[in-house]
Amino acid sequence: MTIEIKVPVLPESVADATIATWHVKAGETVTRDQNLVDIETDKVVLEVVAPEDGVLSEIIHGEGDTVLGEQVIGKVEAGGSAKKESTTSEPAAEEESAASADSGKKTEIKVPVLPESVADATIATWHVQPGQSVKRDQNLVDIETDKVVLEVVAPEDGSISEILAQEGETVLAEAVIANFVAGAAAKPSKESKDSAPAAEAEQEEGDSDALSPSVRRLLAEKGVDASKVKGTGKGGRVTKEDVEKHLKAPAKAPSTDSKEAPSIASGERTEKRVPMTRLRKTIATRLLEAKNSTAMLTTFNEVNMKPIMDLRKQYQESFEKRHGIRLGFMSFYVKAVTEALKRFPEVNASIDGDDICYHNYFDISIAVSTPRGLVTPILRDTDTLGMAGVEKGIKELALKGRDGKLAMSDLQGGNFTITNGGVFGSLLSTPIINPPQSAILGMHKIQDRPMAVNGKVEILPMMYLALSYDHRIVDGKESVGFLVTVKEMLEDPTRLLLDV
Repeated sequence: MTIEIKVPVLPESVADATIATWHVKAGETVTRDQNLVDIETDKVVLEVVAPEDGVLSEIIHGEGDTVLGEQVIGKVEAGGSAKKESTTSEPAAEEESAASADSGKKTEIKVPVLPESVADATIATWHVQPGQSVKRDQNLVDIETDKVVLEVVAPEDGSISEILAQEGETVLAEAVIANFVAGAAAKPSKESKDSAPAAEAEQEEGDSDALSPSVRRLLAEKGVDASKVKGTGKGGRVTKEDVEKHLKAPAKAPSTDSKEAPSIASGERTEKRVPMTRLRKTIATRLLEAKNSTAMLTTFNEVNMKPIMDLRKQYQESFEKRHGIRLGFMSFYVKAVTEALKRFPEVNASIDGDDICYHNYFDISIAVSTPRGLVTPILRDTDTLGMAGVEKGIKELALKGRDGKLAMSDLQGGNFTITNGGVFGSLLSTPIINPPQSAILGMHKIQDRPMAVNGKVEILPMMYLALSYDHRIVDGKESVGFLVTVKEMLEDPTRLLLDV
């Protein structure tokens, strides 16, 4: 049976999307709920998973293609199997057996050199277990600092023989966290024997990651322990349907044979405690600092997005052909904000002790939602960038944030922040300033509303703007003038070209 793989329904205000990464190739075997492809919109990445076990028979749209909501991008043959390539697999098997015959050399796995100003780090996630075979450059462990995640990869083909630092432990730069054996799969040491059965079970299932990203996310959202869910997928794999069935199942009534049966079903009122990540701790500290150390106010306005939407529709195809990237809304926001910052230097300034520091350059922080939390990487010198340069810069930062590849240099600095909650459906909000900046602009959901135009009612795509600013440095006149300038630039984009 052939099943069509389609683009998910896109969020409101998002007209189209781009195929970011295919994780499987045509002809490869896939399992139910396995992530097949990442589809990228302006600020979020959507995962499309396999609906059934089978084979990805055809990829209709390749990486980089622009697609619409619910468009067919591939096909899966349910229950099929991949073609075996005996000519290539046999020599590979001989090479593997030859490698396994060699006695492997031992290597220490160390914490990388940490960025400046970072004293220590935390072991976030071990991706392999002792005794489990790995390939050269395969990610072994994620090590988390205040704002970036460092990956430690395998130096050669081989296996981890012993894990010395467990998840959650604090480690210093260049500390030894594991022992590695090159060549054959190593026997786990006595200290690691407890984790060996889990590794063996994972290998028997044929997939080192027994839970797909969508299943892990659903389990985390609902606070469900994966070990309590009965898997019906291949090799006992837990699927999304299994989790949903577990949630809908009524709690088991206490046994009547027990003399001390509890009055409330034990499965209904559970709690789950998870330690805060370093990033979440840093976010909490900085948000509290912003509320306590600034005189923060918020002013609002609204903008008619029809001119920009018409402009995008008219030039989208030619823009993408010329520059190799699609034209989004964020480039208009960034260019409008840059022009407004030129006219209101107080908004582009910051307080340093008893001094006001006016910045003669334009570095704009773009709020990006990542699996680890909200980060604000910097798009630098936006006054020198064209629309295509802005779009490419934002895409690069969004991909780095999604993959945990942001460096400290990507996050340090910034004079002003733009955050777009509209991609998640937010209609109106009061964003919090990102210290030591003096202001932040919040964009929101584009929604059709009846508006009075020349004495007549028209339905227009409207969006609320919210500017939160530090009243210690920015007065009401400047804040309102800044926001009105942004509104005028967006409602008449030709102003960006004529500088009026």
